[in-house]
Amino acid sequence: MLAIDQGTSGTKAIVVSGDAILATAEVRIRPRYGSDGAVEQDPGELLASVRSAGLMAIAEAGVPIDAVALANQGESVLAWDPESGAAISPIIVWQDRRADEVCRDLAPHADMVAERTGLVLDPYFTAPKQAWIRRHLTAEGVVTTTDAWLLHHLTGSFVTDAATASRSLVFDLDAGAWDDELLGIFGLAAEAAPEIMPCDAVAGTTGVFGAQVPVAGIIVDQQAALLAEGCLEPGEVKCTFGTGAFLLANIGAAPRRSSAGLATSVAWLARGQTSYCLDGQVYTAASAVRWLEQLGFIRQASDLDAAAAPDAGGVIVVPALAGLAAPWWRADARASFHGMTLSTEPAHLVRATLEGIAAQVAQICDVVAHDLGQPLQRLRVDGGLTRSEVLMQAVCDLAQVPVEVYPSPNATALGAAALARLALDPALGLADAVLPWSVERTYEPGWTADRADDFRMRWAAAAGAS
Repeated sequence: MLAIDQGTSGTKAIVVSGDAILATAEVRIRPRYGSDGAVEQDPGELLASVRSAGLMAIAEAGVPIDAVALANQGESVLAWDPESGAAISPIIVWQDRRADEVCRDLAPHADMVAERTGLVLDPYFTAPKQAWIRRHLTAEGVVTTTDAWLLHHLTGSFVTDAATASRSLVFDLDAGAWDDELLGIFGLAAEAAPEIMPCDAVAGTTGVFGAQVPVAGIIVDQQAALLAEGCLEPGEVKCTFGTGAFLLANIGAAPRRSSAGLATSVAWLARGQTSYCLDGQVYTAASAVRWLEQLGFIRQASDLDAAAAPDAGGVIVVPALAGLAAPWWRADARASFHGMTLSTEPAHLVRATLEGIAAQVAQICDVVAHDLGQPLQRLRVDGGLTRSEVLMQAVCDLAQVPVEVYPSPNATALGAAALARLALDPALGLADAVLPWSVERTYEPGWTADRADDFRMRWAAAAGAS
């Protein structure tokens, strides 16, 4: 199985056979950032990264593949020619905030949109960015999420999966279908919409990576990681630390809406059954670390723990470099430093930035627990930043919950591979399709609950002023 994780900062590809990962490859992508809140990717660079990473992984594995699986960014969009597949616009990345104008215009519809879709009216999601492209860039072609465009290049089909569709703000969560009224509200009624398919269905076949093989296991990256980490039962929770930090909680077969500002989405549609999840987002995690690199505070992400002071020296950082997501939903929020003095050193700022990321995750944990009606028993984590002991301990201390580290950096790809495995073997059950794993490391809270509460109150006050 070739499983591709197409993300914000690059494309990863793995070849997996049975319980073994035979090969991995990664091709980096550098998004472009603008002072107006723009975050864009070059479509040609992204498409080339998918091909290159896949071919590199296959060459390293030295075996023929039987299928290709694809996990995608979820909310990044572009306009493209449905005949040739040529991109007409840049890719507008999920972090891009320019569609806030669309959301402001549609504010009177916010309650209806939330009830119908399970989502908050925010430029993070798909439809506002699609509408923004139509307003400002082009009226040509189709405008879709990146997965539909990539699948067209791979298979010639025009499809998306149920999990990706549920991130759009124009998907009726209860009906499991595009909503004509919502499409009209966003000015997208005349747009061609891709067919919505189950996550364990075959989208078509591709010869891009050699012989013709089926393409299946299509899913949003965060939901793929939820599956790979074995969060198959209601109440099981994971957080992926990538470009952003994304906390998802399985809520089972009923699409219950959040009462506290989280999003409700399709986790996966597989074996004829839809599972749902609550999710909250931290827009800047690894991207905040890259910002520290650009400022010269660290050389690279692997230096984080060595560069961080033992404590933050009284400094609090709100790393809202792309706004604040759930449960604040403040596109206007900006990053800020509080409590600096002449004695403040770069090491204090590094430490405080990591604590600022952790404080947002801890707040989402509380909101998830509120919606679930029970405290979290544990938090499973994956992603590159789980290598930072300082960050993981800060998450554990502030959330006051044990943190279990997933042993592989490839959770997203492995989740997509599990769904593709279901497509190829109709007799396989969902749990059986997930590769077995054991916890690499468990963090236990070192702070008292009172100390955690005090810090979080001070951080929340700083966030309110950002």
